[in-house]
Amino acid sequence: MTDDRKKDAREKITLGGLVVKAGLREADRAFLLGVLLEAGSIRIGSNEHHRLKAKGAMAFRSDRIEKSGERSSEPSDEKASGKTTSG
Repeated sequence: MTDDRKKDAREKITLGGLVVKAGLREADRAFLLGVLLEAGSIRIGSNEHHRLKAKGAMAFRSDRIEKSGERSSEPSDEKASGKTTSG
């Protein structure tokens, strides 16, 4: 495998891991693409960009804390799945 192909494969694995970390493993592909397209339209440096970036950073910090054995006292957000539920 060439270095470019290895780099491409690693990038895809990393991006897939982000989808799983966000709790969207079972989400519909069209939903995921829609979410990403919406995110892509957010202007870098805008309040929304800063808000979402902070939320992602918090999720990474929370993951590191959990892996180190400490407990997070922050409540978890309900996860979006892109699926519809009856009821």
